[in-house]
Amino acid sequence: MPSPDWAAPTADGPVHARVVLPGSKSLTNRYLVLSALAGDVSRLRAPLRSRDTLLMADALRTLGVGVDDVDDGDWLVTPAPLTGGGRVDCGLAGNVMRFVPPLAGLATGPTRFDGDEGARRRPMAPVLEALRTLGVEVDDAGRGGLPFTVHGTGRVRGGTVTMDASASSQFVSGLLLSAARFDDGVTVRHDGKALPSLPHIEMTVETLRDAGVVVDDADVHTWRVEPSEVNALDVQVEPDLSNAAQFLAAALVTGGSVHVPGWPQYTTQGGDFVREVLDMMGAEVVLDRSGLTVTGAGGILGVDVDLHDSSELTPVVAALAALAEGPSIIRGVAHVRGHETDRLAALSTELGALGAEVEETDDGLRVSPRPLRGKVFHTYHDHRMVMAAAVLGLAVPGVVVEDVGTVAKTMPEFTTLWDRMLHERVTADA
Repeated sequence: MPSPDWAAPTADGPVHARVVLPGSKSLTNRYLVLSALAGDVSRLRAPLRSRDTLLMADALRTLGVGVDDVDDGDWLVTPAPLTGGGRVDCGLAGNVMRFVPPLAGLATGPTRFDGDEGARRRPMAPVLEALRTLGVEVDDAGRGGLPFTVHGTGRVRGGTVTMDASASSQFVSGLLLSAARFDDGVTVRHDGKALPSLPHIEMTVETLRDAGVVVDDADVHTWRVEPSEVNALDVQVEPDLSNAAQFLAAALVTGGSVHVPGWPQYTTQGGDFVREVLDMMGAEVVLDRSGLTVTGAGGILGVDVDLHDSSELTPVVAALAALAEGPSIIRGVAHVRGHETDRLAALSTELGALGAEVEETDDGLRVSPRPLRGKVFHTYHDHRMVMAAAVLGLAVPGVVVEDVGTVAKTMPEFTTLWDRMLHERVTADA
């Protein structure tokens, strides 16, 4: 059932706020998968609890893994022999539909995968074909996507697979995460157009190494995981930097200042690129020991930016572009057509309906600002569209966000944090 619509609040002055972010979805889900394969109990501290991560936790429970709540929201993950016979609900979570099938190949029985209607349109064929190459039986009735069944036998032969991962870096990450438990490990070679979101693969490699897994990524577009034990983890999950973009954008839109504590000095999260984008668009951006502070200077500059490695920023950057003083070009994001929705088509339609001049290109958008008017902003079951609409609403009265609850995919408390940012007026150094 769609959730109620939400009237995006308009800022009545500069925002001055301190925003504490929840944990990273990408890291939480990678840690969950690795913990399921570990030799002992793992503890994930301050993991993200959102629809996508709860679906991942439930998927692991379906396979026989213990995922238990402890203390103030931590998770204890207790590995166990993986069992089949259940059904995994993927929702709209790309992590679940691409990370869990290789894990299910190690289970002792069949596991059925399905999800929301929109998930059935998301590309899966490279993962399913790769699993077959590695010795796993997969029944998808020729669809190349959901629904499908992985027939686990308790072991995966592994070996070498060549795949076109240009539609999603998750195709590579999904194979690497379980590969230490394959008989022969895995070597994955990408053969196709430019890989999107390379930082997400770097994140996968780093989390594997954190768990003691040997990974060789010395050759371009080739990754080798050796068969090995997986060490238990005790990790603090970093804040989700891609979920910071809309809050930091508020500083630029309103000429205010937003501080995010705990911003890492080093990270593999692609969302960290938001610092460079906001700097290009006219903000003052300062990263120090206390965190990240973004201050607006009273205007937004148009930008020509390649978001290929940080494509999750596309909706918020497009919203800023529609409010800018000059035209913008967003490049390198053709692959976002295969996300929760075709994000380029959705942004073109919704920004255009508000009055912006938007042209879809082969790999992105051209946005020319025009006077904007408030109306219903359709979200297409896509959490990032909600965030883009909220940014627009700061400057455009009357923006009504359709089905705001879809933001729970990654940030269930989004509207609460947004209202707090606008109304509490907490100073950055408070």
